[in-house]
Amino acid sequence: MTDNPLRGLAGVGQSVWYDNIHRGMLPEELERLVREDGLSGVTTNPAIFQKAIGGTEAYDQAITEALGQVGRNAEAVYEALAMEDIRAAARVLRPVHARSDGVDGYVSMEVPPELAEDARGTVTEALRLYAEAGEPNVMIKVPATPAGVEAFEELTVRGIPVNVTLIFGVERYRQVAEAYVRGLERRRQAGDPVAEPASVASLFISRLDAKVDPLLPDDGSAPVQPGQAAIANARVAYSVYQEIFHGAPFAALAEAGARPQRLLWASTGVKGERYPQTYYVEALAGPQTVTTLPPATYEAYRQEGDPREQLTAQLAEAPAVLEALRAQGIDLDGILAELEREGIDAFVQAYQGLLQAIEEKLQAAAET
Repeated sequence: MTDNPLRGLAGVGQSVWYDNIHRGMLPEELERLVREDGLSGVTTNPAIFQKAIGGTEAYDQAITEALGQVGRNAEAVYEALAMEDIRAAARVLRPVHARSDGVDGYVSMEVPPELAEDARGTVTEALRLYAEAGEPNVMIKVPATPAGVEAFEELTVRGIPVNVTLIFGVERYRQVAEAYVRGLERRRQAGDPVAEPASVASLFISRLDAKVDPLLPDDGSAPVQPGQAAIANARVAYSVYQEIFHGAPFAALAEAGARPQRLLWASTGVKGERYPQTYYVEALAGPQTVTTLPPATYEAYRQEGDPREQLTAQLAEAPAVLEALRAQGIDLDGILAELEREGIDAFVQAYQGLLQAIEEKLQAAAET
C-alpha cells in the first residue's frame, strides 16, 4: 500500500477531485491538498455554496463589499462571491491542468438549477459564466435532464468544458456520452480541434443504494444484497463507457486527437452507518475515471484507503445484478427517475436557500 492512499489512486488510473470549496481553504489548504495528496480537481454545487456562504460568517465582509459593487441583488452578490472562489481555486489548479494536458485541474461552477428544463437558457448562461470566469480550467456543470443533454451537446460544439451532473441511470449516461460524441463530431466537421473541450459525466452512486436497500430483505435470502445496486449500476455504466469510447463510435474522433469523456463517481459518501466510509471509493477504483470525494470520505480514504483496481473485477456480472433487482419486483427505472427529480429539486432548494441567506445578510449589512 502506498504511504498516501489518495496518491495511490493515480496508480490505477483514477483522478481524485474534492467535492467542497469555501473561502477559508483558498489558496493555502487547496495548495496543500494538491501538493500532499495529488488532488487534481474541485467540484461544487449549490448545496456546498449554501453551507459555505449562508452557514458561516466567513463571507460577511465580502457580502458588505459586494453590496457596494453590484447592489442589493442576492443573485449578483452570490455570483460575485462564488466567482472569486472559483477563480482562486482555478489558479491553484492551473499547474495540474497544464501537466495533465488539460485532462485534470478543473474547478466547476453550476448553472442556476432553475434552468434544468431550459436548453437554450442553459447554453446562454454557461457561455456567460465561462467567459466571466476567464480561466481555461473552469468547468461548467449542467444537469443531465433531457434539456441539459441538449445544451451539453451545443456547449461541446462551442468548446466549453462541461461536467454533466445528476446522472443516475445507465440509459441517461449513454445519452450523455452520445451527445459528447455528436458534439465533437460537429467540431471535427467544422474544422475545429477535437482534443478539446474536456468533459466528465457525473454518475451519482450512494443515493441509489439509499433507495434500494430498504426494499431488500436483511436476512440474506434475496439474490441481491444491500450495497450491491449502486456499484453494479456504476459498473454497467463503465461498460457503456468502454463500448462507446474504446469502440467504433469514437474511433475516428480518437484518430483525430479527441479524448474520451471520463466517468466521474459522485455521491461517494456512504449514507448511514451500514458501510465503511471508503466503501464506494474502494469498489469503483479503476482506470480512466474520476472520483470526487466529500471532506469526510476524503479524510477516511487518506487514513484507511487501499488503492487497488476493483472497478473491472466483476464487470461482466454487473448487468445480472440489475436484472435480479427487477426480478425481485423493484422498479429500478422508477427509482432512477425519482432520484433525478429529487436531485434537481434539492439543488433548486439549496440555491433558493442560499439566496435567502444572502438576502438576510444584505439586509443586516444595509442596516449597519
